[in-house]
Amino acid sequence: MDEPKVVLFYNKMWQDPLTYPEEGLPNGYVITTDLSMMDRAVAVVFHIPTLSSNFLPDRKPLKNKGQLWVAWSKECEAHYPQFSDPLFMDHFDLTMSHHPKSDVFTPYVPQNFRELIQRPVSEKKPENLVNAFISSHINKSGRVQLLMQLMGQLNVHSYGRILNTHSLQSDKGLHTKIDTISTYKFTLAFENAIARDYVTEKFYEPLIAGSVPVYLGAPNIDDYSPGEKCFIDASNWDNPQDLGNFLLELSDNDDMYNNYFEWRERPLKKEFADLLNLKNEHEFVRLCKKIDEMI
Repeated sequence: MDEPKVVLFYNKMWQDPLTYPEEGLPNGYVITTDLSMMDRAVAVVFHIPTLSSNFLPDRKPLKNKGQLWVAWSKECEAHYPQFSDPLFMDHFDLTMSHHPKSDVFTPYVPQNFRELIQRPVSEKKPENLVNAFISSHINKSGRVQLLMQLMGQLNVHSYGRILNTHSLQSDKGLHTKIDTISTYKFTLAFENAIARDYVTEKFYEPLIAGSVPVYLGAPNIDDYSPGEKCFIDASNWDNPQDLGNFLLELSDNDDMYNNYFEWRERPLKKEFADLLNLKNEHEFVRLCKKIDEMI
């Protein structure tokens, strides 16, 4: 019987459990977090953002001959300077990230996006114009300042820990969040950093909920949008006041506002449909297949 091909996850993504379809792995592959398997592993996956600072040239694990090392992350490089350090990245043979050019591309869009947008767009409560869910203090995008400026002009209901004004009566996680967002005309979808390809759930949740995202983030956001005219790009306005005035204008004109939902009745953009097709196969399965090509 052949030895199993062990893929060792050296450290987890924020301690989240590793969930994947075991039956989908290529024949002979086994995924583990058991560090005692280090010497037997054909590949070792390192989640870079939670990798100990002890990962230094004189302290890092020993790499077996022929063993592949994988740099894994879905975080923005703006927060982790080691991504732009060639001496650090030279440790790794493969990358798995939200960048299309990585060896294993892992975009944030939910695999079941098509099904999720089948829910009808809810009627908006008259008092619910704009909402925001911003809790992290990470602010390389300037999102806190923009939130503050818009709150000085608009009635923004802020549910996050940052500039909080409203609380959820009960919180059952994502389901509650989507239901809450669905009652608002606009959702402030502000990323914590601005970088190409860094398009997170901040963008997709309001699209699913039937609220118009006001997006601050990736300059190539169009590459990740499901259809034409489905969001408002905050970077298109010279200042927050002009952006706020545009939201008020849309809010008062039903025809103009409803144009932002017509994409739901059309076929998805080809580039976006390709992203969804990619998600049909779990990223760990695709990782194992990539490893199999190289060993």
